[in-house]
Amino acid sequence: MSNTAGAAVEAGKSVWQIDPAHTNVEFSTKHMMITTVRGRFSGVSGKIELDETNPERSSVEVEIDAATIDTGVAERDAHLRSADFFDVEKYPKITFRSKRIEGSYASEGDRFKVVGDLTIRGVTREVALDAVFEGRGKDPWGGERIGFSASTRIDRRDFGLTWNQALETGGVLVSHEVRISLEVQAVKAA
Repeated sequence: MSNTAGAAVEAGKSVWQIDPAHTNVEFSTKHMMITTVRGRFSGVSGKIELDETNPERSSVEVEIDAATIDTGVAERDAHLRSADFFDVEKYPKITFRSKRIEGSYASEGDRFKVVGDLTIRGVTREVALDAVFEGRGKDPWGGERIGFSASTRIDRRDFGLTWNQALETGGVLVSHEVRISLEVQAVKAA
């Protein structure tokens, strides 16, 4: 009987590779306390291991190439790559590794939390992502795809991103809070 239970758990496990062409890792922050500046990272890779029998045993690992930051302004992007911010020469990767899943993703629209370690500039902090299961389906090439969205907010100072300038009118040039938004599509590994 225990062999049958073990086989059922194994049957519910699957590995999915994140599809960078259909995945968006975006962020936004306030500039001068009055406007929102948005950016994204294009160099995203990783895998999701799903245990559909026991969703809390699922996991995700993501790696982001910090140099792929794009805010639409080359000069600003160069500053963000510098030692003032991401210091991509010394810390080329941003990583996220889940520690636990809270809730389930059995049906499209299900909401759950992914709690894990986010590492930026060599500093690791636990963050909680509010996630939504967006759906699952076959693609035209015979592959199976799955989608999730997620969001969180962090204080950039917690990761050593402390550069700023005080404004004469009060406040700072770049807000401390950063909103992170993810749209992830993954392809089932063969």
